[in-house]
Amino acid sequence: MSYRGMVADIVSFKGFHGDTGEAYYARPSGKGPFPGVVLIHHMPGWDDWTMEATRKLAHHGFATIAPHLYFRHGPGTPDDLAAKARAAGGASDAEVVGDVKGAMEFLRAQPESNGKIGLIGFCSGGRHTFLAACQLERVDAAVNCWGGNVVVDDASQLSPQRPVAPIDLTEGLKAPLLGLFGNEDKNPSPEHVNKLEEKLKSLGKTYEFHRYDGAGHGFFASERPNYRVEQANDGWQKTYAFFHKHLG
Repeated sequence: MSYRGMVADIVSFKGFHGDTGEAYYARPSGKGPFPGVVLIHHMPGWDDWTMEATRKLAHHGFATIAPHLYFRHGPGTPDDLAAKARAAGGASDAEVVGDVKGAMEFLRAQPESNGKIGLIGFCSGGRHTFLAACQLERVDAAVNCWGGNVVVDDASQLSPQRPVAPIDLTEGLKAPLLGLFGNEDKNPSPEHVNKLEEKLKSLGKTYEFHRYDGAGHGFFASERPNYRVEQANDGWQKTYAFFHKHLG
């Protein structure tokens, strides 16, 4: 299923503590109703690839919003804000979860919404996807793309910004989870993926993991050397099918 026409623009949304941020919103043309997706960007920031991935999901039938998680470091260009955010250690977990909640509320308020919403995130956004899916209500599906630091081996890695290892919140996960991982990745390593899978199994959660040989971190990123075309194409197809199954 694909839609040749779409509408895409910058919108405002209410995030954590009612802060007003900006987001990129793309949806298929027409009245819908369409399922919604919140796309959580990676540590490099709210960049061109984030916009491309948002439009890619809209092309396949999902009204998709990508909130700018670093807007509090403004004003400035997205690249400037990403640099400031990285220097500060990124957005706090509380801010991200609050912003994702606000982005979900934006989607459900749109007249073309069918009321169902999924989350997807890449790299740090994969971690944030898992974190938000474990803490927020009314998440209907979640896709974790190589989210690192979901499993934390050393408590010294925790901080006031990231006070809890996401794996320790797994009991709160209600949505079905899709995980996409490269077997050559170091964060998350195959061992960390194994630990997360063991936790999901022990708690009886609904999930499916796909692990790709010959792929490392960020293998969807077509503008980077770590892009792997076959693995990325398969991962995208699995994502579309998973969202259509659970979101409509």
